[in-house]
Amino acid sequence: MVNLINLESVSKSYGVRPLLDSVSLGVGEGDRIGVVGLNGGGKTTLLEVLAGIAPPDSGRVSRVGGLRMAVVTQRTELRGETVREAALSAYGAEHEWAADARVRSIVDGLGLSGLGLETPTANLSGGERRRIALATALVGELDLIVLDEPTNHLDVEGVRWLADHLLARRVALVVVTHDRWFLDTVCSRTWEVVDGRVEQYEGGYADWVFGRAERARLAATAEEKRRNLARKELAWLQRGAKARTSKPRYRVDAAEALIADVPEPRDSVELMAFAKRRLGKTVLELEDTTLRVGDRALLDNVTWRIGPGDRIGLVGVNGSGKTTLLKLLAGETEPVYGKRIQGKTVRLAHLTQELEDLPGHLRVLEAVEQIAGRVVLGKQELSASQLAEKLGFPPAKQWTPVEDLSGGERRRLQLARLLMGEPNVLLLDEPTNDLDIDTLQQLEDLLDSWPGSMVVVSHDRYLVERVCDTVVALFGDGRITHLPGGIDEYLARRARLAEDQQAANQRGKAAEPSAQKVSAAEKRAAGKELARLERRLNTLHDKETKLHDALAAAATDPAKLIELNTELKAVLAEKDDVESRWLETSELAE
Repeated sequence: MVNLINLESVSKSYGVRPLLDSVSLGVGEGDRIGVVGLNGGGKTTLLEVLAGIAPPDSGRVSRVGGLRMAVVTQRTELRGETVREAALSAYGAEHEWAADARVRSIVDGLGLSGLGLETPTANLSGGERRRIALATALVGELDLIVLDEPTNHLDVEGVRWLADHLLARRVALVVVTHDRWFLDTVCSRTWEVVDGRVEQYEGGYADWVFGRAERARLAATAEEKRRNLARKELAWLQRGAKARTSKPRYRVDAAEALIADVPEPRDSVELMAFAKRRLGKTVLELEDTTLRVGDRALLDNVTWRIGPGDRIGLVGVNGSGKTTLLKLLAGETEPVYGKRIQGKTVRLAHLTQELEDLPGHLRVLEAVEQIAGRVVLGKQELSASQLAEKLGFPPAKQWTPVEDLSGGERRRLQLARLLMGEPNVLLLDEPTNDLDIDTLQQLEDLLDSWPGSMVVVSHDRYLVERVCDTVVALFGDGRITHLPGGIDEYLARRARLAEDQQAANQRGKAAEPSAQKVSAAEKRAAGKELARLERRLNTLHDKETKLHDALAAAATDPAKLIELNTELKAVLAEKDDVESRWLETSELAE
């Protein structure tokens, strides 16, 4: 097999910290390599050195002659004034690219038609620009694709489409991502960037977990707690999702020997019994509830009961109302009709996507201890320091002032403070945002043995499969639909709904040709309006993110905080209004 790119004794530092230290490796034809590691550990630097964006400080990077390569990093700039010019510059008239099934699939799979091909790129949000950059890379005939966090800004369906697309192409791939399902589905090799080195493993995420645990066990150098966590993760992988059982027999035997003395990852019966003792029979209930977003009924006369120990994953397309439903469960919004019932013993905690106001004058450990000194989570009793360490704050980092934390670190601190309150009901809205794989594993370990009721909204299907026993979905029909088959059933139902809608449209064309002309015009207008609303939603989302960052930076300035908070409330109010109009318009555009 021919190597496309070789790194020989490559070193790269920023400041005094070496991110790559005498690294030698290669990318061969057809390799599909996932790059993992801690945030700030050097993953993006490795990609930029491979792609020739950043030169090494020492060592040599060689590439095969005539290499056709596309690179999409988090700093990729678009070339072209419109979506068409940026993504489809190699094609002239529309019929040229429309005749190519692969290009047509990319345009549809990444939602470029919804953006509008003639839309100026200057008017697009950060998420839309990332999707166009990804499309630009995928449309070409390539030998190698280099991607940095390509699943950001994609929902569950978009992530699955991208995985299927990459698997269907005979092209080498190097990808940095924290999406474990994507790693396991797409990648045949894994590189772990750690302490300036790049450790290489065969297989995707599941094989990397096994290989890392086995290497640590044989070398006897890993800390005991990390080894135990990795072994518990293996136990779940072996007993869990059927998609991870297609491994060579010798690997399965070796893994089973490694985890033979490890108990079940989660004793659901024991946790359920413990939850009933803590919570009683009534936890959260919605009775004959109608909830509206604008003129659209998100829930229409729905009765839903969350019992003690229930662990529920909530899925749906962006804008389907998942966050609004969590707010209803938390008592932060009221239904139009019906009622919400909360048990007397419930201690509820709601992790929102918005950064709460944290005590900037305190250190990290002090901010956690401000809630409590110790916490009992199931059978685990942890000090404030131990919980902070599990959520990505090593002892040295625990003395960092809160006002100096990044947005991702502040979210982790928010989660630590929430858990220190010992809630028995958790409502988690995208809890994996800004977490690297090691911190995700620690969070999952905590949630895995947590004895209470839980509702999780997340696009990370690996997290949902790992910590939830039940999956429900919002399909836009005013109901909460239980999915015994989990996320796979959700994706299958979404595909069937799309097929049924297409068939209904075709029947309508045949039965009412004159009426269809009007319907088509309305549909085109609705499609344009939908694209505009989606752009506005992404713009508001970016504004919201920037305001959160600004709030974090202004933690010691009360006057500035008040001003920023007022602006944030206005953005959130407009976002709710645009979401309502999006829901209404999407019905016409279907």
